[in-house]
Amino acid sequence: MFLCAAEERKRQGSRQTGDLPEKGCLDLIRTSFGDDPATGPALARILLDQVAAGQRQATLRVARTGPAVAFGRRDVVSPHYREAAAVAVGLGHPGIERLSGGRATAYVGETLVLGITLPDREPARRTVERFEWVADTVCSGLGRLGLAVETGRLAGEYCPGDHSVILDGNRKVAGLGQRMIPGAAHVGVVITVSGSSQLREVLDPIYGVLGLEWDPSTAGALDDREDGIDLESVERALVGAFEGEVELEEHELDPATWALARERSALYSSPAPNPGERGPGNGE
Repeated sequence: MFLCAAEERKRQGSRQTGDLPEKGCLDLIRTSFGDDPATGPALARILLDQVAAGQRQATLRVARTGPAVAFGRRDVVSPHYREAAAVAVGLGHPGIERLSGGRATAYVGETLVLGITLPDREPARRTVERFEWVADTVCSGLGRLGLAVETGRLAGEYCPGDHSVILDGNRKVAGLGQRMIPGAAHVGVVITVSGSSQLREVLDPIYGVLGLEWDPSTAGALDDREDGIDLESVERALVGAFEGEVELEEHELDPATWALARERSALYSSPAPNPGERGPGNGE
């Protein structure tokens, strides 16, 4: 795996493993699986395990998605999960089980996904700090595009959370979630760049099946506010914001990890196998 100069300084004692990486470095990986969206959460779990085991340093993954509905762990245990997954397929958006928590969201139009994986001996102690650091960095990046964004919970939003990214005070354009295991934590960010009307059209029937109340008018996309916003400009702005916080070292994903993610992708596809048939890591 990859280690940079800042990682070596950390090992020599300038930064503790459990600290947030303001003075460290992140492995930057740009790997997308538009043809098989379930490979995304499979890779996220593999990276989380590798970072926790000390096989890989802290990682920032940037991915452009294909159409999908990403169900949270609370959705997966719902008695209506299979029905909701079937509705998603009927809408042309296959269901997947994402790594971090929360409720269903949809990858529509142009959607960018970030995965930040950080080593931490006691990850539960720094849950809020990770949320705040990632949310603030995302807002800083979007601010470079002239967008007025802030973090908080918007009444009636889909997949509600205290660190959602809100555009112009009334539209959610990004959500954050976390997953922790001993030794590391993953923060996932889903950013809707375009396709707000499609987002509402996909989520509304799914939330109806799941019995979840929400206000579709709160679902937005970045290009609702600014013409000329696209995946390329958003990705460039966000990577630039993280570069302002940490040292980034870009690497290709190694073939072994790539192959393992492909192999495990079926474990993260909806509908989930019946109880007793779930493979290791499914739904993580």
